[in-house]
Amino acid sequence: MSSSDQQEPQAVRPLEVLYCQICTFPPEYCEFGSSLTRCKEWLQGAHPQLFDKYYSDEALQSKIGTLSLEAQAKLEKDTAKKEAKAEAKADAALKKKMQVSIKRIERNKRKHVTAIHGLEAFDIDLKKAAKFLAQKFATGASVTKNAQGQDEIVVQGDVSDDVLELIEGGAGPLKGVPVDNVVIIEEKKKKAAE
Repeated sequence: MSSSDQQEPQAVRPLEVLYCQICTFPPEYCEFGSSLTRCKEWLQGAHPQLFDKYYSDEALQSKIGTLSLEAQAKLEKDTAKKEAKAEAKADAALKKKMQVSIKRIERNKRKHVTAIHGLEAFDIDLKKAAKFLAQKFATGASVTKNAQGQDEIVVQGDVSDDVLELIEGGAGPLKGVPVDNVVIIEEKKKKAAE
């Protein structure tokens, strides 16, 4: 056989698919996600030509031209309701993830400090909360950075149960912290190797 009889097969290039940065669907399927408004904003900013293809006035009219006015109104209402529900669900999940940890740390044999971490997630001013706790327990309290570089309130003494009671009662600047998100941790000092 001659070389002209043998043809090399054409290499088929893989299809490149664009995915939405908000809902992770391809842009033509964003309408089936729960965050269509944010997806449209992203698509308009990142890929204006695709936005015009899918969401321009002409494209929308051709999609919903067959629907009656009542059906169009119902569709818009359902979409808005679905987005509001998804946002509320996301906020609830975010609040559930946010935890306040009250850690009792042993300093010496009988000396303890209480570290409270995670209050800033609930929009609590840490300096005001530290001052409130210092006055309430008549001890020293300060806002410091922990090992992870996040702010926490350190109160002298073993007051972890009392702080939990204050959070449950919603006293002072500690209002707005859900009790379900509070965890008490006891940390003992490691003994030196003998």
